[in-house]
Amino acid sequence: MPAAADDTVVITADRLRAFAQTICSRAGCDAEEASAIAGHLVDANLTGHDSHGVGMLADYVPAMRDGRLKLGRRVRILRDHGAVVVLDGGLGVGQVLAREAMAIGIARARQHGVALVALRRSHHIGRIGAWAEQCAAAGLVSMHYVNVIGHRTYVAPFGGRDGRLATNPVCIGLPATDRPPVILDMATSKVAFGKIKVARNKGRPAPEGALIDPAGAPTIDPAVMFAPPMGALLPFGEHKGYGLALMCDLLAGALAGGGTNRPETQTSDTIINSMLSIVIDPEALTNAGGWKAEADALCDWVKSSPARPGYDNVMVPGEPERRMRAERGRDGIPLDATTWRQILDVARLAGCAADEIPQVLPAP
Repeated sequence: MPAAADDTVVITADRLRAFAQTICSRAGCDAEEASAIAGHLVDANLTGHDSHGVGMLADYVPAMRDGRLKLGRRVRILRDHGAVVVLDGGLGVGQVLAREAMAIGIARARQHGVALVALRRSHHIGRIGAWAEQCAAAGLVSMHYVNVIGHRTYVAPFGGRDGRLATNPVCIGLPATDRPPVILDMATSKVAFGKIKVARNKGRPAPEGALIDPAGAPTIDPAVMFAPPMGALLPFGEHKGYGLALMCDLLAGALAGGGTNRPETQTSDTIINSMLSIVIDPEALTNAGGWKAEADALCDWVKSSPARPGYDNVMVPGEPERRMRAERGRDGIPLDATTWRQILDVARLAGCAADEIPQVLPAP
């Protein structure tokens, strides 16, 4: 059983995955959906991205029950021009839809050298790095631009003081050379909204410089994001992150047809993603040995920089996640008490039997 200590539950990945899969099954997911959601969320926890981990079940299960998340849906091809494919997700399970979309992109890139895949109207597709990892495992480069509509906007535009955009992530993945794959996966806000939720659940301050209060003043109080009058997240890099967030909305929302952030698209109180992905076969561009040697040489050069005080060493994108996956795979996944209680609550809401719910915390 999971062990509770210092208000933290530590649970093995296998046990947590099985529990999450049971919750999803009891909530009405088919076997593929339950497995995909549980595997994806637990993998996010393993990589250290708790904002996209099993705590998301607190949002997913109510959406399954009231129909905002449509179970049983699979991607539907709207347009097919060979290397260019437009897909509609019908608000189905994002972890299933995005995996299907990437499988199509991988097949088309192998056929044409490059593929452009637009996935419209999916429920939350989770940690975008997982989809770059899927492409990288197939030996392909990928770039992903994602927007979020459906719920209120969290991110202030540069110079503004209220939310007008979402945390719209950008992800770029390069397949393995003699090194593991390089995977850059980042929100265009200073931190993902889920990290503010985790901070609130743990009773900790938000990261310095990530939030403003309703008057536009800096704050470290995560509560400003959860009760009116609302504060806002700031974009990373000021005008640079704002520009990328806007471009994600334009690419995934306007160009790919998923809808952009406007008041009329913020009415469902759920997470609706659209993603524009470019998948590239490196062999269509250059000699495999040549580009791999060049990539490794660059990574070696960057990593050889002497570490500044307070840092152990220079890492390349994807390396922190691999280190965390090894650590948590060995030691277990820590979950704060509030998040764990929320998971237990939705397990009961989903209809899990008492003997299917680990009881390791006292009732609140």
